[in-house]
Amino acid sequence: MTVQNQLFINGEFVDAIDGGRIDVLNPHDNSLITSIAEARQNDIDRAVAAAQAAFPAWSRMQAAERGHLLMKLADAIEANIDELVEIESRDTGHPVRDCRNLDVPRTAFTFRYFGGMADKVQGSEIPVEPGFLNYVKREPLGVVGQVVPWNFPLMFTSWKMGPALAAGNTVVLKPAELTPLSTLKIAELMAQVGFPPGVVNIVPGYGHTAGQYLAEHPQVAKIAFTGSTDVGRKIVGASAGNLKRVQLELGGKGANIVFDDANIKAAVGGSAFAIFHNQGQACIAGSRLILQESIADEFLDGFLTLAQSIRLGDPSDPSTEMGPLTSKQHQQRVLNYCDIARQEGGEILLGGKVPDDVALSGGCYVEPTVVRAQSSDRVCQEEVFGPFVAVTTFKDEEEALAIANGTQYGLGGGLWTQNLSRAHRFADQMRNGMVWVNCYKRVNPGSPFGGVGSSGYGREMGFEAMHDYTEAKSVWINVDAQIPPFYPR
Repeated sequence: MTVQNQLFINGEFVDAIDGGRIDVLNPHDNSLITSIAEARQNDIDRAVAAAQAAFPAWSRMQAAERGHLLMKLADAIEANIDELVEIESRDTGHPVRDCRNLDVPRTAFTFRYFGGMADKVQGSEIPVEPGFLNYVKREPLGVVGQVVPWNFPLMFTSWKMGPALAAGNTVVLKPAELTPLSTLKIAELMAQVGFPPGVVNIVPGYGHTAGQYLAEHPQVAKIAFTGSTDVGRKIVGASAGNLKRVQLELGGKGANIVFDDANIKAAVGGSAFAIFHNQGQACIAGSRLILQESIADEFLDGFLTLAQSIRLGDPSDPSTEMGPLTSKQHQQRVLNYCDIARQEGGEILLGGKVPDDVALSGGCYVEPTVVRAQSSDRVCQEEVFGPFVAVTTFKDEEEALAIANGTQYGLGGGLWTQNLSRAHRFADQMRNGMVWVNCYKRVNPGSPFGGVGSSGYGREMGFEAMHDYTEAKSVWINVDAQIPPFYPR
């Protein structure tokens, strides 16, 4: 496996001006993978300058040609799947089976989707008074700053860059300092398939330096951020200088409700995927399991058995089902929440600790953890972001809805029921940007992704994303070619 370890600016891999470096570690054993260049203010300035210089030609390029380049990139991703799987797995701790079956294919699929979308962003004609033509066109914003998180770095690179580039914007993207390697590989592939210099610039660095400065930068027209709610609030403040557009995809505390008429076997399997996939490191994770009292024991019997059977191990092993958390710092955060649960009187039904396996002791592992708690407890209100699910029970629909809507977050949530009326009723009443019925964590590049409340605003994916990366311009034409009087007569 070869990995890029420099910044990507104006079509070239270059060292950071100040010479700073960041160590990138393998979370399986905390061994050093490589050391990468650290972007700081001077590097952000030259990346933004490169994007500004590239914007006029890129935005004027025929939309179908932009789309063709995105489709060529999707082809290149598929042609390099083995290398991308290895890079993403080593850098993040994702099991290789997930990287091969989910992360890399979804990335290619998303770039290909927005490649097809590029020439389908249409304007409209507005019916106005006789003698005038009024039409609305969609125009790209300019230079877009993007900050992607460490949990799904490869996939989020496509979610962010796909619509921005299809719409005609140029990009300065900061990957997380913990997991920058797959994004740098994408930059390499973009250069190979013919993206013009400066259209995409990749600047790994720390959030409080590179990320903050990118959000403040006066020549950046929009900042798109995925990460924690606390940092999202800082992004909003940093954007005020030039009133740049802001798109935020922030934290979540997904409610996963199981009713007494649910298909229990399907709900058990779907709920396990909802919380334990990617070690629970997902903003849409089903981290609150809300069970109707009459089926709670039956459900938990199956759920605990399944959770206990999950194979933890080296993510490079094809049989591994759950790998490590992405960093030692985050491992400690999750373990701290296990302590908080105990302090609040919660019952640890499973896990709550690092694995006993000596082979995993040097890594960032936490066992699948199931905690019985009250809906008002911190572990039911705060985002843990790990393989940690809090279980509560309810008597009726009214109580279930109150629990589901009883946090500051509103990203994703789901329910399991065979009652069609209930499914539609809850889909309307749950305060979320996304609701799943008899499934969980389904995503598609055509379907808008985003939240409400403290989960942020704006949308990834679909036509909603294309609108978020364009500006509406209203054009009026006097078709009679007469000069109207200053005052109507």
